[in-house]
Amino acid sequence: MSGGLLVAGTTSDAGKSVLTAGICRWLHRQGVKVAPFKAQNMSNNSAVVVGPDGRGGEIGRAQAMQAAACGLAPDLRFNPVLLKPGSDLASQVVLLGEAVDTVTAGNFRELRPRLAQTAFAALAALRAEYDVVICEGAGSPAEINLRAGDYVNMGLARHAGLPTIVVGDIDRGGVFASMFGTVALLDPADQALIAGFVVNKFRGDLGLLRPGLEMLHRVTGRPTYGVLPWALDLWLDAEDSLAYGRVLGRPAAPHGTEWLDVAVVRLPRISNATDVEALATEPGVRVRLTVEPAELAAADLVVLPGSKSTVADLAWLRRSGLADAVLAHAAAGRPLLGICGGFQMLARAIHDPVESRQGSVPGLGLLPIEITFDPRKTVRQSTGTVGGNVAVRGYEIHHGYVSSADPALVPLLTCADGTGEGVVLGAVHGTHWHGAFESDAFRRRFLTEVARLAGRTGFRVAPGTAFAAARERSLDLLGDLVEEHLDTDALRRLIEAGAPAGLPFIPPGAPPAAG
Repeated sequence: MSGGLLVAGTTSDAGKSVLTAGICRWLHRQGVKVAPFKAQNMSNNSAVVVGPDGRGGEIGRAQAMQAAACGLAPDLRFNPVLLKPGSDLASQVVLLGEAVDTVTAGNFRELRPRLAQTAFAALAALRAEYDVVICEGAGSPAEINLRAGDYVNMGLARHAGLPTIVVGDIDRGGVFASMFGTVALLDPADQALIAGFVVNKFRGDLGLLRPGLEMLHRVTGRPTYGVLPWALDLWLDAEDSLAYGRVLGRPAAPHGTEWLDVAVVRLPRISNATDVEALATEPGVRVRLTVEPAELAAADLVVLPGSKSTVADLAWLRRSGLADAVLAHAAAGRPLLGICGGFQMLARAIHDPVESRQGSVPGLGLLPIEITFDPRKTVRQSTGTVGGNVAVRGYEIHHGYVSSADPALVPLLTCADGTGEGVVLGAVHGTHWHGAFESDAFRRRFLTEVARLAGRTGFRVAPGTAFAAARERSLDLLGDLVEEHLDTDALRRLIEAGAPAGLPFIPPGAPPAAG
């Protein structure tokens, strides 16, 4: 089997990432040498990949998850362009893993040819190496204001001759109109590559939906390849923290007699929110994201997660009243955890001439440390121990570093080179490491200490929870959903032979460019 496919969507969060991963897992289980690809991702959830030169680089978290679905280690080529928003108007550009520039509306047109060339070259290299490459689009292919310079959706499909399926989220409503409208706003050459549809997040009687699918086929000339049901267990490795509900996952009953309640502050520029997913896999641990100061008062553990804009998010924390709630929580001796940007906020002072360019600003003052930002970005995988015998793995993505610290402070972790990392001061914990709680023994040790500090004497960690196994179960579920609910024979033909000839044009097509 050889070929490729583009999974486009009617909207952001329509299900492109999970459908791509599901198709990848299905093909992998069929013995196909398959790889994922997303030309450009915009996300602050990233994974660290060791590049060919041995240096760490970043790709979107979703592409790392899709690589796992393929049975592969992550590769920088799987997501050659990553945009990490630092504000509503500017994003850091990560090209083949390395931060190279900042993009704004003003300079994107100048940067775009370079980004497109890099993306096209990466896809060509992957197609030469793998039997099948399953590509994920971004946003919607019918964003008519962006089509002229597009290299992620139909621009990529046209360049590489990729047949395209469009996935729509029926849970949002209006799925038939959005699918029809997506096709009808494309020009004839783009429409010729749109082979059909997939409905996502359906719950109810399929018999009631089927007449609509048949009518959609009649008016577009394109079939629906299947209807994926709503699956409550698909919440790991979310592409965007906004994809979460208030409570992460499906909390299992406690192993002991008491629950642990974890409140994670949903910062405006939250990054790598996936850090807390490992906590949410533990029975008896309820993890919720919140922007309400009152919800911190009842929490056993408060988490300040990573941030792409530490100083700006700290200012928001103060304006929203959440900073006062965090300080009150810490003053009561209740557990507090800061991760990366959240850790930096706990400092006495933050010196930032790089990200915010605001110079020196006061931190929350909960840790006797100072943070200084460096233009050079630390991007690396890390290993270490806690207590001398508990292994921990994680990864680092940050500009800020601890430039001054009270020498009496106790580190949270001991790195492989013997240096300390992070801080423990009473009930306050901080670390620059992402992903540390995916290490099962460390997670259990940390939650046991949190329960002690919070007075939850009835809480017990479950001895058998394995985060890696939970992730594999999620990927297998995606593969099962594709096998059971999609027309895989038709999907295979599409991947091998491309879009069928003679697909009808649906008017009006793309409107003429303004001006």
